[in-house]
Amino acid sequence: MNKVAELFAEAYGQTREQEMSLQDYLTACRDDPSMYANVAERMLKAIGDEELVDTSKDARLGPIFQNRTIKRYSAFKDFYGMEDTVERIVGYFRHAAQGLEERKQILYLLGPVGGGKSSLAERLKRIVEDQPIYVLKACDQMSPIFESPLGLFDPVRMGKLLEEEYGIATHRLPGLMSPWAVQRLDEFEGDINKFTVVKLHPSRLRRICVAKVEPGDENNQDISTLVGKVDIRQLEHYSQDNPDAYSFSGGLNRATQ
Repeated sequence: MNKVAELFAEAYGQTREQEMSLQDYLTACRDDPSMYANVAERMLKAIGDEELVDTSKDARLGPIFQNRTIKRYSAFKDFYGMEDTVERIVGYFRHAAQGLEERKQILYLLGPVGGGKSSLAERLKRIVEDQPIYVLKACDQMSPIFESPLGLFDPVRMGKLLEEEYGIATHRLPGLMSPWAVQRLDEFEGDINKFTVVKLHPSRLRRICVAKVEPGDENNQDISTLVGKVDIRQLEHYSQDNPDAYSFSGGLNRATQ
């Protein structure tokens, strides 16, 4: 039992938050580009390298795949007969990671009942948990939408400097802060050194960068399940247009990274 407890404690400790200063984060980005990788790049890393299989040399696989050379990935090794579908999914992430049109599109799985759509989605959610993300934090409050620290910087004014000093390409800068970050920046009177950065892992159970939204009646489903809503309890303390009065609890809010 002790070994089980030790292994559990070790696995749990690896997913705990690790806080650093904004300056330390930027310095580390110079040597490790994965610290500002987008979700498509992290997904490709989680999926792993492809394995080429020449089915013409296999008496069983040859007739099934018409002696073609197929690609297999260890992350999807249990999905038999879905090699073409998996390759299309990997292709989507590969193009999105390159900054092509797919980065603005949503991956949509369409097929008959029992075709493996839910299993593929669950596997994608599972493997993305292995890749850490870096989230902006102010005092003891983490960004409710888990936004990247690079969102603080204007690509027009600071893009060239960040590229020269830390090797962060200008196109990596989102160029838009969340309302929460703007509110904190005003409170700090523009001092970005008061922000910190937290390293954490996506989690299905804690809804950290992974969210599930149940479908409902298209005529009356509340859009707040996707984009959040005003928290009535906070209106006693804040005006309705104050970011702190808004509950960023929607699926799209939770899954920005």
